[in-house]
Amino acid sequence: MMVLKEIILSNFRNFERRSFDFSPNLTLIIGNNSRGKTTLLESIYLIIAGVGFREEKEEELISFGKDELSAVANFSKGKEKYSFQIKIIRRKDLTQKVFFIDKTPQKYTKYRADFPGVVLFTPEQIYTITGPPSARRDYFNHQLSRHDLEYKKHLTNYDSALRKRNKVLEKHVESISLKDELVFWNDYLEKEARYITNKRQLYVDFLNSNRKLDSKEFSIIYMKNEFNGKRLAEVIEKERILRRTLIGPQKDDFRILVGNGNDKEQKDVDLFGSRSEERLAIFWLKINELKFYELKKIKPILLLDDIFSELDETNQKIILELIKKHQTVTTTTETKIKNLVKLSDDGFYHTINL
Repeated sequence: MMVLKEIILSNFRNFERRSFDFSPNLTLIIGNNSRGKTTLLESIYLIIAGVGFREEKEEELISFGKDELSAVANFSKGKEKYSFQIKIIRRKDLTQKVFFIDKTPQKYTKYRADFPGVVLFTPEQIYTITGPPSARRDYFNHQLSRHDLEYKKHLTNYDSALRKRNKVLEKHVESISLKDELVFWNDYLEKEARYITNKRQLYVDFLNSNRKLDSKEFSIIYMKNEFNGKRLAEVIEKERILRRTLIGPQKDDFRILVGNGNDKEQKDVDLFGSRSEERLAIFWLKINELKFYELKKIKPILLLDDIFSELDETNQKIILELIKKHQTVTTTTETKIKNLVKLSDDGFYHTINL
């Protein structure tokens, strides 16, 4: 198991030059808002995943007025020690990202080969539940693409072919010639869609086989929008009028339900859940991300950004019990959280005050 020991940051957002040590168990980052708690989490995520999680433009991670950032992470695995580094260098309109292992430049694939996984919770991820269907599709696509390069390939192929099919629909008015030109794209999209739909269904089945979260029980309904010949025949005339594709996995949705363990009935978290239940639903997804990694014999690091706010003390204790199996780094503004953590003989947690 790879254990994060230390991070050294230079010109990373508001950290001009800082170093931080981490517990192999739980590290609490405590401080008021706007002190850099989430930035520290982002630096860990960047080191492991190779990308940040807040900015589309990676040069925005570089401190204002600077042209280069460096993030160094020291890990241990048994008696072995490893040093990983990412530099982001800005030169006029060009931004370059360079990866290092033990100070030697490496390609990204080599850099990532021996890393643990990483599972991230942020309050903004509640949008996965409360947002439109595209937010839930994005979640599934991101999760599946991390573990299955073929899924990402099929998704890219499908999106490209879908755009081309829509262009055919846009330029054709006469139905006979339209149907002839759509034959190739229909067959191609049906094949790509089948792979995407099957993989999404398998992950839904995995989630539904791990429903329990303490006294709560979650499940997910896959509202599948299949792309096949029968459904194409049903919608082709409407597609010809509207000039766009009306079926396929780009219209899938997923609904998360919650109930108490003894209740047979469950409610839709988005429509009827409390704010606390929405947070627990996201954490249920995160716990299952951890379990999915473990199926591959990978022990990921768990990053939690402000998960304890808006949870009552009972649910806070649930979270703390669940994270004991993983190296966890979490931010909080609440110093009372320390009182909920039980110290072991060797000191279960470490505190970083910002």
